[in-house]
Amino acid sequence: MCVGMEHFTIATVAEKSPDFRRVLWTGEHTQLVIMTIPPGGEIGEEVHEDIDQILTFVSGTGEARVAGEKREVVQGDLVVVPAGTKHNFVNTGPNPLVLYTVYGPPEHADQAVHRTKEEADAAEEAGEDEPPTS
Repeated sequence: MCVGMEHFTIATVAEKSPDFRRVLWTGEHTQLVIMTIPPGGEIGEEVHEDIDQILTFVSGTGEARVAGEKREVVQGDLVVVPAGTKHNFVNTGPNPLVLYTVYGPPEHADQAVHRTKEEADAAEEAGEDEPPTS
């Protein structure tokens, strides 16, 4: 585990990543992940039973679907998804929807990179995207 400072110019790092999902940092209690959702794409409806998630949108436009509610999201917006809450985020614009998210505790394998949603789904189904255990 890193004991030094981790520093990211997060909006720039997120904007430069073409990958659907890239884990930037994993700690004992939280995890920082950047995502790029292509036009017409989505994260996919899901529920994290024991994980809180905070998503901050860097660019693009989309729709947050959380606990049965829908709301437009744009650059600078932040959405909190408490553990056990059904959610999905859909790109509704002509450009990529770019965001970073913090999971607590970690949700994905440390340093995981998934170029597409299909690749991410396959890794999850194969058990290859498990968070580190303490």
